[in-house]
Amino acid sequence: MKFHIFFVALTISAVAVAQEKEILAEGKVLDGFTKKGIKARIFYKSIPTGSITGRFNDSTFSFPIFGSSKYMITATVDGYIEGTAIVDPKTMDANRKVIRDIILTKKGESIVLDHLIFAQGKATISPESFPSLDEVVVMLQEHPTMVIQLEGHTDNAGNAKLNMELSQDRVENVKKYIVSKKIDKDRVKTKAFGGTQPVAQGASMEARAKNRRVEMRILKD
Repeated sequence: MKFHIFFVALTISAVAVAQEKEILAEGKVLDGFTKKGIKARIFYKSIPTGSITGRFNDSTFSFPIFGSSKYMITATVDGYIEGTAIVDPKTMDANRKVIRDIILTKKGESIVLDHLIFAQGKATISPESFPSLDEVVVMLQEHPTMVIQLEGHTDNAGNAKLNMELSQDRVENVKKYIVSKKIDKDRVKTKAFGGTQPVAQGASMEARAKNRRVEMRILKD
C-alpha cells in the first residue's frame, strides 16, 4: 500500500512538472495591408529535426511546445506569398506564451517589419530584431527565386539629407544581416525614402514612431 501511494505521488508530481514546463505558441495570420485575419493552411514543425508536426486550417493557431526546440510555422493562402514565423521558447512572456503573428502579402505589396528595432538616430540593429530577420531569411530559403526590396523610412523631423542617409544606412545593415545568412545579395534590393513618405501625420511621439520603419516588398516570387 505504501508503495502504491508513493507511486501515485510520483505520477502526480510528474504531471505537475510537465504542466509547468509547457509553453504555448500562439498567433494570427493577417493580411499585411488590411491587418485583418485570413483563414490559412497552417503547418508547424520542430526544427531542425521536424519530429513534431501539426496542422490548422484557420486564421489563428495555438499549440503547446516543450523543451528548448524551436518551431517553424508556415501559412499558405491562395493569392498570397507564403509566410513564415519562428517560435523560440527563449522568447516566452510571463504567461509562458510565445506570440508570433504571420503577416501575408501579395507580390508588389509591402509590409512593415514590425519587430525590427534600431538604436535611436542610428543604423545599429538591436539583437532583439534578429529572430524577426531570421524569418525573412527562412522565407527566402524556402523560395529560392524570390527577390525582395527593403525600403527605409524615417520621421520628417530634423535635416532631410541626414534622414535620407539614415534610412539608407538602416536598410543596408538589414541587407548585410540577411546576406550573412548565405542569401544571394542580388535577391535583396534596398531603397531609401527618408521622411518623404509618412504613414502618420503630426509631430506627436506616436506619429513619429510609426513613420520610422523598414518595409519589405516582394518584387519576384
